[in-house]
Amino acid sequence: MKKKVISVLLALTMTLSLAACGSGGDNSNGTADGGAAAADDGAAADAGAAADDGTAAVTEGAAADDNTLTVWTWDPNFNIYAIQKAAEIYAKDHEGFKVQVSEIQSDDIETRITTAVQANDLSTLPDIFLMQDNSFQKYTTFYPDVFTDLTNSGIDFSQFSAAKVAYSTLNGVNYGIPFDNGAVINCVRTDILEQAGFTVDDFTDITWSDYMEKAKVVLDKTGVPMLTAQAGSPDQVMMMLQSCGSSLFKEDGSANIEGNAELKAIMEVYLQMVKDGTLVEVTDWDQYIASLNNGTAASAMNGCWIMASITVAEDQSGKWALTNMPKLDSVSGATNYSNNGGSSWAICSNCQKVDLAVDFMNSTFAGSNELYDDVISKGALATWAPAGESEAYNVGVDFFGGDAIYAKIVEFATHTPSNVTGPFYYDARDAVGVALSNISQTGADIDSEIATAQQTVEFNMGG
Repeated sequence: MKKKVISVLLALTMTLSLAACGSGGDNSNGTADGGAAAADDGAAADAGAAADDGTAAVTEGAAADDNTLTVWTWDPNFNIYAIQKAAEIYAKDHEGFKVQVSEIQSDDIETRITTAVQANDLSTLPDIFLMQDNSFQKYTTFYPDVFTDLTNSGIDFSQFSAAKVAYSTLNGVNYGIPFDNGAVINCVRTDILEQAGFTVDDFTDITWSDYMEKAKVVLDKTGVPMLTAQAGSPDQVMMMLQSCGSSLFKEDGSANIEGNAELKAIMEVYLQMVKDGTLVEVTDWDQYIASLNNGTAASAMNGCWIMASITVAEDQSGKWALTNMPKLDSVSGATNYSNNGGSSWAICSNCQKVDLAVDFMNSTFAGSNELYDDVISKGALATWAPAGESEAYNVGVDFFGGDAIYAKIVEFATHTPSNVTGPFYYDARDAVGVALSNISQTGADIDSEIATAQQTVEFNMGG
């Protein structure tokens, strides 16, 4: 059994990155009848059939069958696989249960929701749909009537990472069931650190000032920078900001960029590392991934899905280790934990079988070790804390020095501070990215750029 579990876990190397970008594979329509593929609505001849225009066949509306739920999600190898597996598990004790899944990309789901609301007709929406975490508060704010209130549904949200739950919570109301884990990990090349006289322990539970000094030593001894980042992307800054428990918005929804002491301090750390040469900006995502695979970066700090891009370099097996991220020295209550990426399930108000949908979710994504032990092979790491206690999560992974990294990642998620995303999260994130790029590339004044970012977001918010 243990050998089988290990082989399943190693399959993770080709799949984890799919969680991060919410990407989909080929345009196919997946369905599950107790786990078996079928197309009950006649829209497709089989799970891989597509419509004449080349787009995936889509089942619109709630299922009429009392024992069927319609689902919209993306990525056949990740999210579709997970919902089908959940249906298979649930059908063991609920004979005849099935889910009818349509593959729709994340952006298209959001567009379809907007269209339905504008048409004042929610009947085209499914029973269940998946939504990116950073979009959840936007849509529950603008379109609350689309979502089912799950606060008193019987789902035990305390068993999930509080930070994960917060993404789909608005004004104290729970609208989503947490799914995949985007906990931030700090993956380090132990062989490169060894050349500089360090081990992974030297980069565990440390502060950013300590990290910066050690990064200089690594660069001096090996010629390799500790970090790389895509120029113009604020991902590193956003991860650091959440680790402090700070956000780009205040609880009242107003922009929190200008005057945000944590944000400015974080940007100063980032910019100083660029100046020191310990963080090298690259032009695009492909160059970022290449830096991890060709040894031109000593570490990768990102959501846990980054492991898939690291582990493709099979010749580096055993040369990597996983630990937490540094915390900001100047912020009281700052932590060594954050999040980047992830999604949550929603039960649509159009669902005519809410009790069935809630029980299905409560029995699987909110209550099944069997489910999470299986979908880990597809890169779906849980934020449901009990999953971290299972055998599958506690098996050592050779690529990372035999460490039980999956249980560690679930533990990281439980310590991640919540942040306020709000309906204008991406506007604020993009504005900070522009500010960071202007300062880094042209030497623009940091205070002026932060003020401009604040003004840009307020303008977009209609303020």
